[in-house]
Amino acid sequence: MILYELVCEHRHTFESWFRDSAAFDALAAADGLSCPVCGSARVQKALMAPRLARRKGQDAPAVPSSEAPAAEPDTPVQDGDGGAALARLGELVQAVREHVEKNCDYVGRGFADEARRIHYGEAKPRGIYGETTPDEARSLREEGVEFLAVPGRRTES
Repeated sequence: MILYELVCEHRHTFESWFRDSAAFDALAAADGLSCPVCGSARVQKALMAPRLARRKGQDAPAVPSSEAPAAEPDTPVQDGDGGAALARLGELVQAVREHVEKNCDYVGRGFADEARRIHYGEAKPRGIYGETTPDEARSLREEGVEFLAVPGRRTES
């Protein structure tokens, strides 16, 4: 598993796990990636600094005090742990989805319209979920309507 930092055309950054670099390349070529913030399908790898693991007993590279991190650096993922981390992330996303489905009203493809009605005080404030297109999501964000895209099941119509 490999973790890439990605960036969309609107400079939103996010991370995603891939089986390998070929899996990223295949998804990118098929327009199978989208920004979780705005829904843009124009996504590419962001510039990343490599994370170099040290061997036991090896000193850390010297870092000038003005660049020293304020806290302990993240622990690198060891071989084999990536799959477990990805599985745990999938479990958390599923738990969020189940909570939303249990506690919010499903509005289907009318999500953008109903979110606007709630935002502008034309409908009763409540939690809703449904589907929207990337263009509708972008328009909602531009209007200041707050929402969160939760990845999960996709249905074909």
